[in-house]
Amino acid sequence: MKDLYAVIGTPIQHSKSPQIHQAFAEQTGEEIHYDRILGQPERLPLYIKTFREMRGLGLNVTVPLKEEAFQLANERSDRAERAGAVNTLILLEDGRLQGDNTDGIGLVRDLALNNGFNFKGKRVLILGAGGAVRGVVQPLMEQGIGEMVIANRTLSKAETVATLFADLGSIKSCALDAITGEFDLIINGTAAGLSGALPAIPDGILAKGGWCYDMVYGDKPTAFVKWSKEQGATKSLDGLGMLVEQAAESFYLWRDVRPETAPVIQMLRG
Repeated sequence: MKDLYAVIGTPIQHSKSPQIHQAFAEQTGEEIHYDRILGQPERLPLYIKTFREMRGLGLNVTVPLKEEAFQLANERSDRAERAGAVNTLILLEDGRLQGDNTDGIGLVRDLALNNGFNFKGKRVLILGAGGAVRGVVQPLMEQGIGEMVIANRTLSKAETVATLFADLGSIKSCALDAITGEFDLIINGTAAGLSGALPAIPDGILAKGGWCYDMVYGDKPTAFVKWSKEQGATKSLDGLGMLVEQAAESFYLWRDVRPETAPVIQMLRG
């Protein structure tokens, strides 16, 4: 009988996670079955209980349940603790839940390993201040970034995130309409991309040779990717590589086997 895993969230039908994990399983010879679960907020404990009764071993948690998963986890990794959000749950045999957050490492690996970005001393702008952004700040700062600026429509939220991670290096905050200077890397962590909108940011803030990265992905280029090309970005990337890389880290946490990500990214780009 195959070991059972799943992704849970709302909406969930569009999720590429089953495809990704199935590809990892075939590649590594691991015997797993991976499913989708439509999960409503406040009912996560019930879903986990039912999944455990089905002998489920691990869950990926997506929007809008990452904060709730964080609250439910009995043990949390340092990166999950800092993010205040959990996207990977390990269902331990003794009934406890282990929580981790693989989003940030997924983003870093896609930028550095798959695309060759060098973070050392760079000036980085992150748009947004929600759970998605909190999940990536620590892993990004650990790459030796020179300065990070977090810009958000509501300034107080950006200030909160900047304060939360202030011990990791130079992190500043500002409102979206108060962004100044040029950046070597601009990361869109807002949900605007999901509705085809562009965050209200000024032109001319991308440094010569600068890169742009949208944490969301779609079948067509996102509004932010289009904007970045118009701004002359050296590379304009969407979040598909990040999705595969964070999944690979989850797979590793569950199975202790690290899958190859490049062929899976290629397959999905197909």
